[in-house]
Amino acid sequence: MNAVTLQAADVAIAALLVLANALASLLLGLRIHRQLLWAAARMTVQLLLVGLVLRFVFVASSPAFTLVAVALMIAAAAREVAVRSAPRLRGAGNLRIGAAVVGLSSMATVVLALLTAIRPQPWYDPRYAIPLMGIVLGSVLNSASLGLDNFFGGVRAQRTAIEAQLALGASIRQALAELVRGSIRRGMIPIVNQMTAAGVITLPGTMTGQLLAGMDPVQAVKYQILLLFLLAGAGGFAAMGAVHLASRAVTDGRQRLRTDRLEDGR
Repeated sequence: MNAVTLQAADVAIAALLVLANALASLLLGLRIHRQLLWAAARMTVQLLLVGLVLRFVFVASSPAFTLVAVALMIAAAAREVAVRSAPRLRGAGNLRIGAAVVGLSSMATVVLALLTAIRPQPWYDPRYAIPLMGIVLGSVLNSASLGLDNFFGGVRAQRTAIEAQLALGASIRQALAELVRGSIRRGMIPIVNQMTAAGVITLPGTMTGQLLAGMDPVQAVKYQILLLFLLAGAGGFAAMGAVHLASRAVTDGRQRLRTDRLEDGR
């Protein structure tokens, strides 16, 4: 593959587009120029630091370093899942749910891909394991956080209706069933939309990167299809796991809805 090496000047030219948007915001009174410039600067610093760290990890090719990098990525994603929903569970309830579903769904999906479809030597090769984990975590994070936010918000909004069903003899599982299904669907919508649009409306990022690096288009398509299947599986598991754990957290053994365990998170 013939990868194009970018120089600092090449990146600076692209950065002019961000500056143009910031200038437009200033002239039009949109008041988003500071946030835009700060986000661009923060993104640049973060990615450069990650690049330096990954360079070291790739050269070391150590299972211990790979495991530490993956663990830190999972921890960061779990925290994002925990803080994105409002309302949320009191204490560290959201963090526990986030850590469980993010860790299990992402690890299971990535290990499956490494041992079956991709098969690098060694199987934990950081050049494959870490980028794959990063992509999968993005899908898992979105699915779990959307599912949790929809479920906890629904519990608050539909409290009276849910308790009315309980008063009429429904079990807590029956009373929450529609909300659980709707929340899982909400969590899976992004990946469904991504698969629907792939190849017709958009060329996904991984495929685009491989094409720019000189890979044969058909091979790039195969990798992208594999990746989207992995994302769909991981995202579905994360949404289902997060919503079901959340439903257990706001109920008790006496078939009661425990909204007192929720607090406003924003």
